Amino acid sequence: MAQLSDRLNSLAASATLAMSQKSAEMRARGIDVINMSVGEPDFNTPAHIKAAGIKAIEDNCSKYSPVPGFLSLREAISDKLKRENHLQYGANEIFVSTGGKQAVCNTVLALVNPGDEVVIPAPYWVSYPQMVKIAGGEPVVIRALFERDFKITPEQLRQAITPKTKMVILCSPNNPTGTVYTRDELDELAKVVLGHDGVFVLSDEIYERVNYAGANASIASCPGMKARTIICNGVSKAYAMTGWRLGWAAAPEWIIKGINKLQGQYTSGTCDVSQMAALEAYNGDQACVEGMRQTFRRRRDLIVKLAQDVPGLEVNVPQGAFYLFPKCDYFFGKSDGERAINDSADFAMYLLEEAHVATVAGEAFGEPSGLRLSYATSDENIREAMRRVKEAVGKLK
Repeated sequence: MAQLSDRLNSLAASATLAMSQKSAEMRARGIDVINMSVGEPDFNTPAHIKAAGIKAIEDNCSKYSPVPGFLSLREAISDKLKRENHLQYGANEIFVSTGGKQAVCNTVLALVNPGDEVVIPAPYWVSYPQMVKIAGGEPVVIRALFERDFKITPEQLRQAITPKTKMVILCSPNNPTGTVYTRDELDELAKVVLGHDGVFVLSDEIYERVNYAGANASIASCPGMKARTIICNGVSKAYAMTGWRLGWAAAPEWIIKGINKLQGQYTSGTCDVSQMAALEAYNGDQACVEGMRQTFRRRRDLIVKLAQDVPGLEVNVPQGAFYLFPKCDYFFGKSDGERAINDSADFAMYLLEEAHVATVAGEAFGEPSGLRLSYATSDENIREAMRRVKEAVGKLK
């Protein structure tokens, strides 16, 4: 009997994609589902960026591209890092990938050996532990508490690092919590990392421009950390370009060379048209980014206010990204007379079936007490969704 590989059988399916697909199936049956499970901006790609993509097509920019990406785009990313992050990276220290997800996975595969440990604060993006497993590594999860705004402490990190540790994965602003680490907090975490030879930090900064706390701090800018850090980023969140599939990473040249070797064997270079659009995104007018950020901030304020008015939910105030991650464990053990709520998976399914609001259970992010709601949707949808949630949870006794 034919069987899938053990590697594939060991992986979990993406919970975020699964919930989004289930809500889409319900909508196809005519059910009015408000989808708050999806992690992408609801805006269209800005016009000047689309125009650059159209021009690339008209210019017959349709050949195989260099594996690490066009030099012009890597230079534009280098300029962006200098201008916005005060970090010096040459084009030879940057590679372009097919989406930010590939940038992260490339980095893990390039550095992690079977048996290596990778420290991952929870709540975490659902794919981090699965990528570590693909590489044969062992995820070591640190629980970041709601009471500390979902931030790990230096002592927690110190206790988690062992002689087997190869990497620490940080995401700030964070998916799924919206947590943003300050520069001082990153400095303290960096001191722990620097106390252990051979430990690297993968800094996922894909939400850096969706930040309500001021300029985003990168751990790569902490003293001594540039040589130990791989920054992963892309155009999907800041420029509403999720479907263009373009990400990138910046790291010491020896790591970039290894990643290029890897990428050359399984996808080669990223789509030419997407690269030319990304070039315009970084070199062109940035007003669109600020406009979207301000809209997300207004929506953040709206959903926080409405969620705080739902009895039983505990809500913090996210400082970035476009997610709310309230505690929902108050409802565990309750029932509407027909359905029992035993965990956040039950609660998310109850909200989908009873309130017709799609969310993602906290188990998928390594935090069973929580629930992720995306507010990358209209004010009208946010208001109606939270009205439905409040009404639905009122039936749980």
